[in-house]
Formats: sequence, C-alpha cells, structure tokens
Amino acid sequence: MKVAIWDTYVVKTDGNKMHFDIVVPEKEKNAIQIYQFGQEYLKGKNVQSETLRAKECTFCHIENASQIIINAIQSKGYHIIEMENCD
Repeated sequence: MKVAIWDTYVVKTDGNKMHFDIVVPEKEKNAIQIYQFGQEYLKGKNVQSETLRAKECTFCHIENASQIIINAIQSKGYHIIEMENCD
C-alpha cells in the first residue's frame, strides 16, 4: 500500500514544538480530514491546538507502508509516526 506522509508541527503549552507525521492512504487528498486526524491524535495526548492547518501540517511525500501502518489505517483511517516531543 502506498501512503501519503503529512509532516506536522504543533507548539505545546510548555513551548516545545511537537513533531509528528500523519500517514494516510495515498488517495486521501482531503486536507480537512487529515487535519481532523491530527486533532484526534492530539486529544489522545492531551495536547490542545486551536487549529491544525496548512501552516502546521503539509504534504511531504509518498512511500510504501509497513504492515503496522496498513493495520492502523485499516482500523482507524490513519497512522501517526511520532518524531519529536510527543510524550
């Protein structure tokens, strides 16, 4: 499965910049839906972000997905790859 990687940055209330990738099927082009996936992830981390849009979340590239990513996408529509300050 080919997937699209959306590079995402959010400044947390402590001032640290949180960096994660939102991974969706390659055919998913609806940015509003992708931003909603990011908001859902942030809620699960108890991180508040008033907005998540093009400034914070941009398409990066297409790649082949691992089975773990495929399973997550089949389960909930997306997968998150935590990069920096996601704890």
